[in-house]
Amino acid sequence: MSDEEQEQTIAEDLVVTKYKMGGDIANQALRLVLEVAKPGASVLSLCEKGDTYIMAETGKVFKKEKEMKKGIAFPTSVSVNNCVCHFSPLKSDPDYTLKDGDLVKIDLGVHVDGFIADVAHSFVVGASKEDPVTDRKADVIKAAHLCAEAALRLVKPGNQNTQVTEAWNKIAQSFKCIPIEGMLSHQLKQHLIDGEKTIIQNPSDQQRKDHEKAEFEVHEVYAVDVLVSTGEGKARDAGLRTTIYKRDPSKQYGLKMKSSRTFFSEVERRFDAMPFTLRAFEDEAKARLGVVECVKHELLQPFSVLHEKEGEFVAQFKFTLLLMANGPHRITSGPFDPDLYKSEYEVQDPELKTLLQSSASRKTQKKKKKKASKTAEGASGQPPEDTEAAE
Repeated sequence: MSDEEQEQTIAEDLVVTKYKMGGDIANQALRLVLEVAKPGASVLSLCEKGDTYIMAETGKVFKKEKEMKKGIAFPTSVSVNNCVCHFSPLKSDPDYTLKDGDLVKIDLGVHVDGFIADVAHSFVVGASKEDPVTDRKADVIKAAHLCAEAALRLVKPGNQNTQVTEAWNKIAQSFKCIPIEGMLSHQLKQHLIDGEKTIIQNPSDQQRKDHEKAEFEVHEVYAVDVLVSTGEGKARDAGLRTTIYKRDPSKQYGLKMKSSRTFFSEVERRFDAMPFTLRAFEDEAKARLGVVECVKHELLQPFSVLHEKEGEFVAQFKFTLLLMANGPHRITSGPFDPDLYKSEYEVQDPELKTLLQSSASRKTQKKKKKKASKTAEGASGQPPEDTEAAE
């Protein structure tokens, strides 16, 4: 998109429609992967299933617009237990088989005409109402979910990104957990998954100094991404192969190897500046070869597979939020059932308790305050459902 072109925002109905289309496909892809994420399922097969569905469904919308780019905005990743994010193995990589009791995070993204809808969801394999999760996995899932619910109520025009960071720290601490240090939630723009305004999690002293304070404004869009750990909150590269990359449009370099040039021209043609997986290439071996020089000269940014300490658990929830003129509107979310997770902890901070008990639905807010107080009754650390969330 050239600088002369007017930036398209959700002030336009058509842009909102494209976001919602992407959001619906993302929600369905997530549910499809969730349905088959049972003991014995291979992570590779789950990632392939999510990506195949996204490509098929985005291929059905705006068919007449031959030039319109659409498809995967973030490849399906399935990160288990202490794996924090970005695990999306190749056929030639060691696979992982899900087992009962695993804490699983599914993360994926869809775009229609460059308008991005991201979603991530956490659950424990085999959890049921009859056999709920009661250990540290329950604590971390509850903490992460309530952090996401707090953000749903705090990311709105006039509020500051620092308010969200502080709320997340307090909520995680009340469950004896900690947000993963330095992780960012980004503003989304057309064709841009990492916009300039961000919300930082659990910043180190240096990150706190460097991080830009920002105010949320109407017609902005955010991918609100929460990652909470039972451990130290430090994510490290444990040496697993990186399989997800994205082009950095600000970098130029004349690639020397023919294999690198062939690979990079396919990246530009098929993915533009969206994250992609090496699995999407017909010849994985050639892609693995071609990517090396591109990364060395920073034409591509790697999304490293990150881990917390062995034996710890990390939970993630991510949703896409449109800051509409008539209130924030969440277009992606997973099917969270609070009855599956029993924690001995709850949110202690009185202000945060009140915030979480307030309704996040735009419809409810238009009704009398009396009704709002009723919906809050008996909310023991569990906020009322957001009726705006995509079903």
